[in-house]
Amino acid sequence: MRSLLPVLVAFLAPASAAASEVAGAKVNLLDPHYGLMFWTILIFIAVLLVLNKYAWNPILDAVRGREKSLTDAIAAAAADRDSAARLLAEHRAAIEAARTEAQRYIAEGRATAESMRGEMLEQTRLQQGEILERARKEIESEKVKAIDELRREAVDLALAGAGKLIGQRLDGPADRGLVEQYLATLGTK
Repeated sequence: MRSLLPVLVAFLAPASAAASEVAGAKVNLLDPHYGLMFWTILIFIAVLLVLNKYAWNPILDAVRGREKSLTDAIAAAAADRDSAARLLAEHRAAIEAARTEAQRYIAEGRATAESMRGEMLEQTRLQQGEILERARKEIESEKVKAIDELRREAVDLALAGAGKLIGQRLDGPADRGLVEQYLATLGTK
C-alpha cells in the first residue's frame, strides 16, 4: 500500500517533465493544461479506487481495533481502580476492626490484671491474718507452757521451802495438790 504512492509519483513525473520539454519555452504553471488535468484526475480516481479497495478497509479496521483495545483498556483500568478502591476500603475497615479488637484485648487485660492484683492483695491479707493468728496461738501456747513450767517450779520451790520450814520432806501428791490449789487461787486474784 505504501509502495503504491511512490510508483504513481514516479509514473507522473516523467510525463510532466516531457510536457515541459516539448514546449521548449518557459512554462507558466498557472496556465491550464487540459490534457494534463485530465490525466491527473483520471489517475487520482484510479488511485482512489485502488486505495478504497485495498487500503482504506484494512486501515479503518486497524484504527477500529486500536480504538476498541484502548476502550477496553480504559474500561479495565476503571474496573481495576474500582476494585482497588473497594479493597482499600475493606483493608481500612479490617485494620480499624483489628485496632478496636486490640484495644478491647488491652482493656480486658488491664481489667484482668487489676482483678488479679485485687485477688492477690486479698489473699496476701488473708495469709497475713492467718500467719498472725497462728503466731498469736503459738505465743499463747508457749505462754501457757511457760506459766505451767513456772507453776511447777514454784510448787517445787514452795514444797522445798515449806519442807525445810517444817523439817520434813513434802513431796507427796496430796501436798503437791494443796500447793497447786493455793497457787491457782492466787492466779485468779
